[in-house]
Amino acid sequence: MILDIKQLAYFLAIAEEGNITKAAERLHIAQPPLSQQLKLLEEELGVVLMERSTRKIQITDAGRLLQNRAKQIIELMEKTTKEFKDLKEGLQGTLSIGTISSAGAALLPAEIQIFHEKYPGVDFRIRENTTFEIVELLKGGVVEIGIIRTPFNQDTFSSINLSDEPMVAGALDSFWNGDTGYLDLTALEGKPLLMHNRYANNIEEACRKAGFEPRVICRADNTRSMLKWASIGMGIVIIPRDMISLEQDVKLHFREIKEESLITRTVIIWMKNGHLSTPARHFLELFHT
Repeated sequence: MILDIKQLAYFLAIAEEGNITKAAERLHIAQPPLSQQLKLLEEELGVVLMERSTRKIQITDAGRLLQNRAKQIIELMEKTTKEFKDLKEGLQGTLSIGTISSAGAALLPAEIQIFHEKYPGVDFRIRENTTFEIVELLKGGVVEIGIIRTPFNQDTFSSINLSDEPMVAGALDSFWNGDTGYLDLTALEGKPLLMHNRYANNIEEACRKAGFEPRVICRADNTRSMLKWASIGMGIVIIPRDMISLEQDVKLHFREIKEESLITRTVIIWMKNGHLSTPARHFLELFHT
């Protein structure tokens, strides 16, 4: 015995209308074929679903059971069809994103809120990693979208530029002697410097081009730790400007370094020749507008 959706829909119309003629009008079909469908359904199930009379149809206990089940089955089929449609259109699914810490703290909350309001059926999986780690996660298919800092391999990844961030130097006021505003690299000569490993080589090279050998007392991978060390007077921390927000409790004064070669760029990237889910494509659209 195999019941199809059309049979159930026909039966449900008859049960709800209480009359085959009205049900046929509702379904836009002739009455004889509808009566035949009801008879075939009863034969397949081996039960009487409706008691016929000249005035109306009386539904039996077996008919009421099938009526309830038919409603559930049709609603489930409609829901399933909608879910597949939503999945195809990116209204449901899971979006995996890898992000550097500064973007995770400053950029993603606003963008995710906008995206969630438009696509509430999409779930997020967010991973905070270094740029190098995010690149590897993208290559391995663990995340679909990465938010990183330049440089990156432009032959492998497509990208959208998000923001340019100059380097800033942060220290206690005593290191600056009251100076404010932009900072020339030469002002760092002889000062104890704290640098992130990712940017240290570029900063050191820029210092040498400016005519001095930088006094680097620490190279590290943890920006929050360096901000705290600078806040106790250990030295001057040099970081991209948007990293300032990573540690709220430090009492540092920041000055922007006037050096074009040290400007970093935050970009959103994805595999150039890889498959992007529909939710991922919708998310990228936020950055095209």
